[in-house]
Amino acid sequence: MMNSQDKSLLKEKGISEEQVNNQLRRFDLGFPFLKISQAASVEYGILRLDDTQIQSAIHSWDNYLSNKHRIVKFVPASGAASRMFKDLFAFLEATYDEPTTSFEQSFFKGLKDFSFYTALNRVCEVQLEKSIVQLLDEKRYKDIVKMLLANEGLGYGQLPKGLLLFHKYGNNSRTAFEEHLVEGALYAKEADGVVNIHFTVSEEHQALFEKLKNEVLPKYESLYKVNYNITFSIQKSNTDTIAVDLSNQPFREDGQLLFRPGGHGALIENLNDLSEEVIFIKNIDNVVPDHLKESTVLYKKVIAGVLVSVQEQIFAHLRKLNSGQYTHDEVLDILQFVQQTLCCKNPEVKFLEDSELALYLIKKLNRPIRVCGMVKNVGEPGGGPFLAYNPDGTISPQILESSQIDMSNDKYVNMFNNGTHFNPVDLVCGVFDFEGEKFHLPQFIDAETGFISKKSKNGRELKALELPGLWNGAMSDWNTLFVEVPLKTFNPVKTVNDLLRVEHQ
Repeated sequence: MMNSQDKSLLKEKGISEEQVNNQLRRFDLGFPFLKISQAASVEYGILRLDDTQIQSAIHSWDNYLSNKHRIVKFVPASGAASRMFKDLFAFLEATYDEPTTSFEQSFFKGLKDFSFYTALNRVCEVQLEKSIVQLLDEKRYKDIVKMLLANEGLGYGQLPKGLLLFHKYGNNSRTAFEEHLVEGALYAKEADGVVNIHFTVSEEHQALFEKLKNEVLPKYESLYKVNYNITFSIQKSNTDTIAVDLSNQPFREDGQLLFRPGGHGALIENLNDLSEEVIFIKNIDNVVPDHLKESTVLYKKVIAGVLVSVQEQIFAHLRKLNSGQYTHDEVLDILQFVQQTLCCKNPEVKFLEDSELALYLIKKLNRPIRVCGMVKNVGEPGGGPFLAYNPDGTISPQILESSQIDMSNDKYVNMFNNGTHFNPVDLVCGVFDFEGEKFHLPQFIDAETGFISKKSKNGRELKALELPGLWNGAMSDWNTLFVEVPLKTFNPVKTVNDLLRVEHQ
């Protein structure tokens, strides 16, 4: 039962009572596991391009850029970096004072190789009146970590990843935010020299991002001879979801309902607000220094070229089907394109007449399209490419997470564990239809693909509702192509010590 305080909170957040009731029912009902046909592979479902195809894709992308199309790079950057430093937070809480675990020892051994070393040394000298070298001599290891993480130091324990120094360039260092500016200039520059980049950030950190943007933009505009259009948005409060206790009753703190962010799937709303035709999506922490950017830039152009060339074929097929002027053989050719190029199959189409088949094909073709880079599976935790069943009985490419798979089904577990490829979140999307109109992206979400997780709040356990993930269920009803890209294009920073890997030096 909603009281007046509850109703005021819902009004403030822009959430209806019906939405809350639907979410509460979802806690009782749960989410169904997905039915899987097979793991995608280069045998079926993943394109492995040869040198000729790579050059053709790059040519297609360069040609597309020259024709004054609108491009944007979309970077989810709102997540706090606290998980990057969980081992160092644990060190601060430990009963011992010297580096003991292998992680702690690696951190201090490589301290001088971090791009933030100079900044950290400076703050140690100001706050503690000692250099890092002096503090190490005195075995004041925890004081160094405090200066890295605490607000009186660099404050890295509370900042988002985008604002952390990632890479060194001589006497200078770059944040992850700046590395995305550079990437954008190298593969997403429009014909008039404009580079559009959109970052989703948390409300509390937006001012810091704006400040950094204003400080560094003139330098990168001069260096790359471009004009940046940098925009920000925050995750919308009306995408928050209600939390419940372990009995599925609304979780309250001091009498007030608790709502939590709905996960990265909520960002489909932010994505939908963009006006550009082609959207690159890449996580904030997957960047490399300049001397290793060549492969990243090359394969961004490759997957974009695949996108625009396949999209043009889709548009041509839709124009033919919508004209009504097609032969039986032409309809079969388009069906073959849907089945072989888009890997979308429907066992029932063999029973359809040409006119019914044409309607089916229009429905399957007239959707947003995405091309997803996939790297070989080397055991990283996360999702992968599969061929999965849709609510309408068709089979199509989907990116699945382990939470969407019935782990009591040995066949599915084997598919997931033995999949050849992994999802590095390397996407390029086409969001306009063949008539030049923007798709309304929330219409293509599969609402059945969210999940429920266990969390806690001030020591009390709760259940949280995660919306369908941005590149999972939120894009479930898109046309999807998987393209194999080299593993060296995937260099995420999940812990601070990842910055010591050779790819980040």
